[in-house]
Amino acid sequence: MSFSNYGELCTEVYDLTKKIGQAFNGDIEYYKDRLKPAKGRILEAMVGSGRVIIPLLESGFIIDGVDSSPEMLASCQQRCEERGLMPNLYQADLKELSLPNKYEAIIIPAGSFLLIEKREDSIAALKKLFDHLQPGGRLILDLFLPDNISLEPIDKTKITPFTMPNGDTITMEDRLVEVDIFNQCKVSYLKYEKWRNGELIQTELQRFALRWYGVEEFKFVLESVGFSDVVISADFEYGKQPTNGKQEFIYEAVRK
Repeated sequence: MSFSNYGELCTEVYDLTKKIGQAFNGDIEYYKDRLKPAKGRILEAMVGSGRVIIPLLESGFIIDGVDSSPEMLASCQQRCEERGLMPNLYQADLKELSLPNKYEAIIIPAGSFLLIEKREDSIAALKKLFDHLQPGGRLILDLFLPDNISLEPIDKTKITPFTMPNGDTITMEDRLVEVDIFNQCKVSYLKYEKWRNGELIQTELQRFALRWYGVEEFKFVLESVGFSDVVISADFEYGKQPTNGKQEFIYEAVRK
């Protein structure tokens, strides 16, 4: 069985654990507040199944979404339609992004940018996002540092069960298989299994990579792409200076 990329079972678990409008440490209200000056079109990159875009749409923002996973986008589309919302949703890889609009702001919540594994791909994605901003447009995204990083031998496995609304159970086996301190990346293998009445009916494998950045390092990355006026805030409090590695870091940068 080959690895999937945010496939059907992953999306079902994602929908269950990341409900529409469910804020993590106040992130949705933070994005709403920082986007208040925006009168034009906004893009949520790596939009997932709609946790953030839907409350923003319901608040009156004009916002499009883009994601590489067709399963995630299908879920997002369905959830939007259930609420009478009709945003433009696009399937695309960020490093190959080519959308018909330029944006006043682009956001990437939930640390999702860290899911771009290869450094050259992350740079290419930032360049594409820069190109899709209007002059004076802002990129706002949040990042975090991973915990439990160790140089010790690894092969740690954790199994978590999820009870779905229809009574099915999906188990997620999370096996950490690689930690590369030098390249600032760790890799897990995720195995999803769907069970119905005690019978295994579906299996899905996912390679889950996470690349992290030093707090100042990512500022330099943004500036190398062409962004300016980079502001780093901590814990979804604009202007709060980061002080430790357990915080979340929010970057706001401008295309001049």
